[in-house]
Amino acid sequence: MRKWLKVLRLEKRLTQSDVASMSGIDVTMYNKIELGSRTPSVETAKSIAAVLGFDWTLFYRDEDELMKTGTEGR
Repeated sequence: MRKWLKVLRLEKRLTQSDVASMSGIDVTMYNKIELGSRTPSVETAKSIAAVLGFDWTLFYRDEDELMKTGTEGR
């Protein structure tokens, strides 16, 4: 699970449906990305990052490292 992604989404007071719609992707796909069962394409990662305001490369970093550092790169 990408806990950091959920935290960022909740900080913005957005639902998964909100983020999916604003990113131009299906809510089911967003859900799978947030759960960690799918890795987004670069294009999708950039779209989600633009909506939530973080560095899109966070999707390709180690989850444990991100949680320890407090999601640096926002």
